[in-house]
Amino acid sequence: MLRLTWVQPEDLIGHELRQAALDGREPSRIAARWRAAGGREAPLRAGASPEPTSRYLRTLAEDLLDELADLPSRLADREPTDLARIRASCPSWPAPASSPAAPAVSRYEAAWLGRAVGCLLGKPVEKLPLEGIRLLAAATGNRPLNSYFTAKGVPPELLAAHPWNRRSAPTSLAENIDGMPEDDDLNYPLLDLLLLQRHGRAFTTTDVARLWLDELPAGRTFTAERVAYRNLLLGIEPPYTARHRNPFREWIGALIRADVHGWTNPGDPGAAAEQAHRDATLTHTANGVYAAMFTAAVVAQAAVATAPDDIHTCLRTGLTVIPPKSRLAEAVRHAVQLARVHEDFDTVVDELHAIHAATHHWVHAVPNTALIAAALTHANGDFTGSICRAVSGGWDTDSNGAAAGSVAALLAGTPAALPDRWTTPLKNRLATSVADFNGTGFDALARLTHDLTHQHTPREAPRP
Repeated sequence: MLRLTWVQPEDLIGHELRQAALDGREPSRIAARWRAAGGREAPLRAGASPEPTSRYLRTLAEDLLDELADLPSRLADREPTDLARIRASCPSWPAPASSPAAPAVSRYEAAWLGRAVGCLLGKPVEKLPLEGIRLLAAATGNRPLNSYFTAKGVPPELLAAHPWNRRSAPTSLAENIDGMPEDDDLNYPLLDLLLLQRHGRAFTTTDVARLWLDELPAGRTFTAERVAYRNLLLGIEPPYTARHRNPFREWIGALIRADVHGWTNPGDPGAAAEQAHRDATLTHTANGVYAAMFTAAVVAQAAVATAPDDIHTCLRTGLTVIPPKSRLAEAVRHAVQLARVHEDFDTVVDELHAIHAATHHWVHAVPNTALIAAALTHANGDFTGSICRAVSGGWDTDSNGAAAGSVAALLAGTPAALPDRWTTPLKNRLATSVADFNGTGFDALARLTHDLTHQHTPREAPRP
């Protein structure tokens, strides 16, 4: 039986009820109607419940999703999605840059490698609870985390209690790595290369939508991206694709698409954030969009930084492009402060989980962005320290590792500054289903990224 994930109305309603409570609406009456009718909670970690529901409950779920969308939010004024209103709420929005020279190709290669390494480190333990991640690492003498996860030496009973991510274990454990396996955290940056090749930096959100329909297999999308893809096929146009029956609109999907916007606007965090906004609003609203804008600005600043400990300036810069009273800004500021105060990063992680875990899904942008910022702060921008802290903190481990790895590798400045134990297993080879990029080397991707930096007019660039 096929249970398509992330789009079944009876599964979406539980996520929307939680999202409504987070974004300032009052869903209790609608929640009571759903539960009184026999409706289930949202699947905890999977994208679909194991069994289909009745036609009655599915129809009710669709109606209730629409009712929830009409509820007013008390946070609407301080958490806008419109770019002009976002900018108006940011008193320290960065001034336009004076077009600094593009970073060296080698710096872009480090960034691509760092993104891949961090993602790969987190893949086997994605979806696992925090305690399971800690136990699996400790069982092989890898805690604090300092290298790729391995199954060698892990007691069978521990693996039974906390099994590796079933899709990732065959390609992402230390003993299995043979190049960079496919992952959406790398697919989206590849798509953004195509986007800039074809449309330049003046691309529109509609251009993003058309590109996805042309180049992105629907089965390679998840959460907000899959819902937006479905909405496009239903004839719904952006930005409504982000809002229609999309309870994942504040999850992490837009954040993982932000790096290329930062890479191609070095030293210009405001431009990077605006570019990320046009990409993000296909699928996300409010804090989901802010996570992408924050990340793009951090990356843009990191692209011209001169040392790893410049990370603190980069993170402060990221906060200048998102509404200061938003939930994301508050969470990031608190996470950074925790990382400054506590010497033991486990204490930082425990505090973050105590604050966010009960109210947020493990893929939500707010706790994950906070964790990324805490990891980079606590590691003082060091590459290994940043990716290991980000992954060891749990939640969306591969996406967090990828985001931290991209920033920290940019700060490192060159592939030679990244330890061989991380980069050698990748064999300068990436797997993907996007366009003609399958098998491309990170050095080739770096050259393409370098060529796109400060590009203003559309052109068709050569395939890798």
